[in-house]
Amino acid sequence: MPQAGGYHHGDLRAACLRAARELLEEDGSAALSLRAVARRAGVSATAPYRHYADRDALVSAVAAEGYRELAQHLAAAHPAPSTPDDLAAVAVVYVQFALEHPALFRAMFAEPCDPTSEERVAATAVITEYVQSIVRDAFPGAADAAALSTTVWALVHGLAFLHLDGKLDTSTPEAVAAQVRASVYALFAAAPGLSQAASASAG
Repeated sequence: MPQAGGYHHGDLRAACLRAARELLEEDGSAALSLRAVARRAGVSATAPYRHYADRDALVSAVAAEGYRELAQHLAAAHPAPSTPDDLAAVAVVYVQFALEHPALFRAMFAEPCDPTSEERVAATAVITEYVQSIVRDAFPGAADAAALSTTVWALVHGLAFLHLDGKLDTSTPEAVAAQVRASVYALFAAAPGLSQAASASAG
């Protein structure tokens, strides 16, 4: 039974997710367990199991929330990006999201998740399609847009973790933005075919 002052009837799942996010922000993923979530949400130790079979299922639900929030941030930055400059700007937002929500970002990408979670798969697919649409529009001459999308995502994702892990300068938002933009432009400058496609699309 829920403890006094806990969640409202019918809102157990949301209460568990809120508690999980709070624990992540305060103490990182090491503090995240179904028992800890139950204590934070003010419910019995067994209550979270009504919605989450195990810790991986809980992490997947938290990750899905993170993917949706990231997608919203990217879309807010550029609802319909179509140029290399747009791509660089979106990359900056991606890295900034990671720096502003480090524990959530690590839960999204570095924590084991439930591979059968339809919610997580659907939320990840939104990010994948968004990146692919940028590449298709910004580089219409690319021979393999899918492979290029993977390359772009890998670059930006790697930049996010390099900044998170203190390997790149995070002293100011401007320093982060400059590093990310320079890296994105350098990728395409190193590939003559892509550079030509980028120039044509920007013209």
